[in-house]
This record gives sequence, structure tokens and C-alpha cells, in this order.
Amino acid sequence: MAKARAIIKRRKAVENIRKITRTMELIATNRFKKALNRAVEAEAYTRKIAELVAELGKASHETQHPLLVERPRVERSLLLVLTSNRGLAGGYNANVLRAATNRIQDDGTAGIGTDLEVAGKRGITYFRFRKLTPQTTYTHFEDKPQYADIEVLADRYIKLFLTGSIDRLDVAYTEFVSSSRQVAVVRTLLPVTSLEVAVRARGTPAAATPGTKVSLREPVPYEFAPDAASILEELVPVSFKVRLFKCFLDAAVSEQIARMVAMGGATKNADDLAKSLTRQYNRARQSQITRELADIVGATAALD
Repeated sequence: MAKARAIIKRRKAVENIRKITRTMELIATNRFKKALNRAVEAEAYTRKIAELVAELGKASHETQHPLLVERPRVERSLLLVLTSNRGLAGGYNANVLRAATNRIQDDGTAGIGTDLEVAGKRGITYFRFRKLTPQTTYTHFEDKPQYADIEVLADRYIKLFLTGSIDRLDVAYTEFVSSSRQVAVVRTLLPVTSLEVAVRARGTPAAATPGTKVSLREPVPYEFAPDAASILEELVPVSFKVRLFKCFLDAAVSEQIARMVAMGGATKNADDLAKSLTRQYNRARQSQITRELADIVGATAALD
């Protein structure tokens, strides 16, 4: 009887865990739908403004915005790593951190100094364990990043780039391709390499990754009013800001997908384990009843 009671106790614990994982799955599903809507709405705007900057940059040969100029030699880079504040999201954080670590190692091999900034408690803990102390950390970006908060970051990065404090800005995050595919990548956002748009165009074949460079049509002969320099002065920083914002949106929706899948798998495993424990309990109970009947029959035979 002791074995059967132990099985019942364990099955009850599994059922309680299943309730938790199922609840987390439902919450992640709800957050995923909201985050996906924001990411989809921002994608078209991000892609179009990048294409516009590319065409304007090609059309105005005599004008070059400072954010479009690549440095002849990269001596200092800044790496922004986007992770989550919470775990239980499968390999979401591990994939991003692996990509970020590889970039840091590659920069070190190339003699490039790397300044590290990390968003998310998981990334902060990881780099501190690796004895890499981030210069700046952020924990206020959740599944609903706000453009106003991202704009503050973007303005600071633009200032660092224009003053020569950094020669390149990289962002390590999980890029949202589709509901069934998310890829951990490291993208260079500064300088703004928008002459070849590194955004996923609508209608791109499924085999193409979102980082595939999209060839643009021939430059359109623009007439600038008041002048090309004034237009690019306003448009290029906005292009950078919305691309940085899109990185945060992609990271948010990818996190919720990863958590939804992980909790769905945990719930299924809990169901399977509960069924297995139920069968074990039934067999244990059946063996106990058989032994009790055998004892009764044996006692009856002894009395006869």
C-alpha cells in the first residue's frame, strides 16, 4: 500500500506542475499574439523607410549623411544584446548569447575593442558569470517595448557614432522570420547600411532569410525640396531608430513563441507522465488486491 500511496502523491505533484505550465502556455500565447501584431505593423514601415533612404542615398551622389559612412578601420564597436528577464523559454536566451559570444570572440581576434550593453536579466547573469561586465544594463524592456524608450537609446548611439566613440553598432537578438522559425543573429545597425536593404521584403521566398540583402530597382530621379542634405538629415536617423525598434519587437515576439513552445512541450510531458503513473498505480493496486485475495484464500484453506 505504501508504494501505491507514493505513486498517488507523485501523480498529484505532476498534475499541479501541469496546471502551472498550461497556464504559462496560455499567457505566452496571448502575449505572442499582441507582440506579433506590433511586429507586423512595424515591419512594413521599417522596410519602406529603409528603401527610401537607400534610393535617396543613390540619387544624391554629392550628399552623404555621416550615419551612412563606413569607417575605413573599425577600432571600437558596441554590442547590444537583447535577452529576456525570465527563463522557461527553451533555447531562446542560449542561442542569442551564443551568437553574441561568437561576435565578441571574432572582434577580439580582429583586434577590435568591444563595449558591451545587455538588455534582460538572463543576459546580465550570463556575462557576469563569464567575467564580462556590461557597461550598461537594462531590465525594463518586457514584451511591450515602447518607441520612446528605444528612441532614447538610439539618440545616444547616434551621438557615440558621430563623435567617434564607436565605429560600429551591432545588435544581437532573435529575428522573427515566421511563427515556426526564429533565428538568433547579430546585425550591424551603424553605420546605416541601407544602400542594400537588410530587411525581409514581402513576397520573399520562404527559403530566404530575413537578413538576405534585397536588390533595389534603379534609382529614381528625385527633385529635392528644400535640398537633399536636409531631407537625409531627418530621414536617416529615423531609419536607424525604427530599425532598432524593430529589433526589440522581433526579440519580444520571438521570446513569447519560445516560451509558448517550451510550456506546450512541458504540458504534454506532464500529461504523458501522469498517464504513466496512473498505469503504475493501477498495476500496484491490482497486485495488492491479488495478494490480499491470496492471503484470504490461504487462511480459509488453513482453517479447513
